[in-house]
Amino acid sequence: MAYDEGLAEIMRGDLDGTPGLTERRMFGGLAFMLNGHMVCGVHAGGAMFRVGKEHEAQARAIPGTGPMEFTGKPMGGMVSADEEVMADDERRAALMALAIANAEALPPK
Repeated sequence: MAYDEGLAEIMRGDLDGTPGLTERRMFGGLAFMLNGHMVCGVHAGGAMFRVGKEHEAQARAIPGTGPMEFTGKPMGGMVSADEEVMADDERRAALMALAIANAEALPPK
């Protein structure tokens, strides 16, 4: 398994009961999708949240976050979260709220 199943279970718990939520294997990891749009995911290096470019600075101000990079370049609107963030319910919830708001603002696919 290329991702941490424990982190996936944490995200499943946070997202439990969210209408329109699906899981999808992507890029060797697991993504959580809302109405066809990525909200967050887990990969070999930890976790990521798609908060959108307009909320990226706010998300990056949360200690333990950083730019999400797959090919050595930062991905706009995405932030990574280290294990400390994922273990902190308050910081994780703040990131999740930004990511859900971003996905809800997009038209369903």
